[in-house]
Amino acid sequence: MASNGGSYSNGGSHSNGCLDFNGCSGLSVTIPVGSTFTSPFEDSPRAEDEARKPLSLWPGMYHSPVTYALWEARSRVFDRLYSPNDDAPPQSQLRTRTPFHSRTTILYNFSTDYILREQYRDPWNEVRMGKLLEDLDALASTIAFKHCSDEDSLTRPLLLVTAAVDKMVLKKALSVAVDLKMGGAVIWVGRSSLEIQLEVTQPSFGKSDASEPIALTANFIFVARDSKTGKGAPVNRLSPETEREKLLYKEAEARQESRKQKNVNDRKEIENGEVNRLEALLAEGRIFCDIPALADRDTILLRDTRLENSLICQPQQRNLHCRIFGGFLMHRAFELAFSTAYAFAGMMPCFLEVDHVDFLRPVDVGDFLRFKSCVLFTEFENTDQPLINVEVVAHVTRPELRSSELSNKFYFTFTVCPVAKAQNNGLKIRKVVPATEEEARRILEHKQMVSRSPKTESKKAGFYRV
Repeated sequence: MASNGGSYSNGGSHSNGCLDFNGCSGLSVTIPVGSTFTSPFEDSPRAEDEARKPLSLWPGMYHSPVTYALWEARSRVFDRLYSPNDDAPPQSQLRTRTPFHSRTTILYNFSTDYILREQYRDPWNEVRMGKLLEDLDALASTIAFKHCSDEDSLTRPLLLVTAAVDKMVLKKALSVAVDLKMGGAVIWVGRSSLEIQLEVTQPSFGKSDASEPIALTANFIFVARDSKTGKGAPVNRLSPETEREKLLYKEAEARQESRKQKNVNDRKEIENGEVNRLEALLAEGRIFCDIPALADRDTILLRDTRLENSLICQPQQRNLHCRIFGGFLMHRAFELAFSTAYAFAGMMPCFLEVDHVDFLRPVDVGDFLRFKSCVLFTEFENTDQPLINVEVVAHVTRPELRSSELSNKFYFTFTVCPVAKAQNNGLKIRKVVPATEEEARRILEHKQMVSRSPKTESKKAGFYRV
């Protein structure tokens, strides 16, 4: 390259001490750009290497360091996952696994890895919950894969799909200054479904690693499908060994039976005993609609708490099956829910738990996805810790077909940070009321679901941001 004008000299420094990016010198400047990501595989494909896997078959490049680490850990079997022989027989020889077989643990070295800390830090120097939700989903899918794999290269691998998050409870704030562990195992198995329980532990700041209280628990439900037919496929059996594993199995089995009865019971309760409550909710909302000047100033319509965002699903956000990664959807839904609670309360919210998540249909690359959120209802059982229940629904919208399909439902619970509440003395959390029968039914259905679940430690004792 020439050494005059706006170029670099052979030594790599500019001849006149100033690189002219504005083109005043009349010379064109080309700045090479390289990828800042590493491949989740041991060997990255190169353009000149035709034998390597096509780039289109990689998982997306959006994901977190933990997701990459998990995918790299099982990269040796990716070729069989991505390029299965359609003529190969399905997995038929079911094996019996113990929970120990699928147990997997992740360690976040926040105390020594400052780059990792920066990747997970939120504005309050705590762990960014949206990214943690991504990691939880990725870890749960790895555990499901380990349990269901028959380790036979001559059979078709199963397609494992996240069906729901049954419960996720945050019991203490998570700091980015202290190392954090995330681990879990399969705790229950049905014919074609399995439940995975995850725990996040973190010692208190300044204490030894011997003290690692549980900071978060989560239960994921996965279903297995035949990768060729798409129909439900049987999965390996589970044999709990310890007393704790047997107890977790029984509890998960009871939850499964409860889920089967949920929809029937919800309809019966509304038909038989909830009509009066439905009418009472609507009566409060009609005051806002018909005579707003006389409405209670401590009450607000559900529709006035709404927020919305939308996106086109990009290939960088895909999972191993070339569909949008479920953890990414949870991440986006959480951050919208947090913003909704923040705008509603007028002060900093504190996340308590994920009440429930339903993955109703897959989301594909290129889909136009719309997230809509609202404050579904508030609770004032503990006046010092009002609860804000936020609903987020995601729809796949197809403008060319004039259609919109529900893909996901998310339910989050927040409270308010005590420091923020002290600084906003006199600012009240409003009661939310519906304006339509459809909104009233959504409120009642979710209240019934919450009332049937046991009160968590975060709701009983109160959880506040550290």
